Amino acid sequence: MNKPESINDALHQSQTVKKGDFFLEYGKPCTKIGKLEKGIMRGFIYDSTQGEITTHFYQEGDLIIGSFVPNVNLTTNIQALEDCEMTIAKYAEVMSHVNKDPEITQVINREFQKLNKQMQSRLVSLLNLDSLKKYELFLNDYPGLINRIPHYYIAQYLGITPTQLSRARKQFSQQM
Repeated sequence: MNKPESINDALHQSQTVKKGDFFLEYGKPCTKIGKLEKGIMRGFIYDSTQGEITTHFYQEGDLIIGSFVPNVNLTTNIQALEDCEMTIAKYAEVMSHVNKDPEITQVINREFQKLNKQMQSRLVSLLNLDSLKKYELFLNDYPGLINRIPHYYIAQYLGITPTQLSRARKQFSQQM
């Protein structure tokens, strides 16, 4: 019988999430954690009129969680924008190995820090930057995704209209 290389390897299973399907859904307990191997996903919330507001994009190599705490009800949705290949694990089980398994601890710490940095960057962007600077920050934070994500999701994420995004893209290309 083959022994897994580490606890980390034993915790994960492969899963395919088809374009448009949800990995995690609003109101349901956060019971799983995933690592995106191929594809793009987006996190979004509903506003007071049930309109969608994109809050995050996930790309290859990202850890996908809906909450920093396992088993709490989700306040966000995570949906595939492309057919996605990922590995998933039971979130509570992974967290039970933190501080016991150095590899898992390192991965969780690194990914939580990355998510925190992305959230802080987005908050500063929404509050302080004009459309062009928001667009430049998006390009920096998500290199290579501009042509893989529908632009109305990018505009939602940046807190601008699709028209403002179009103007920012034009202005950016003129500066290059």
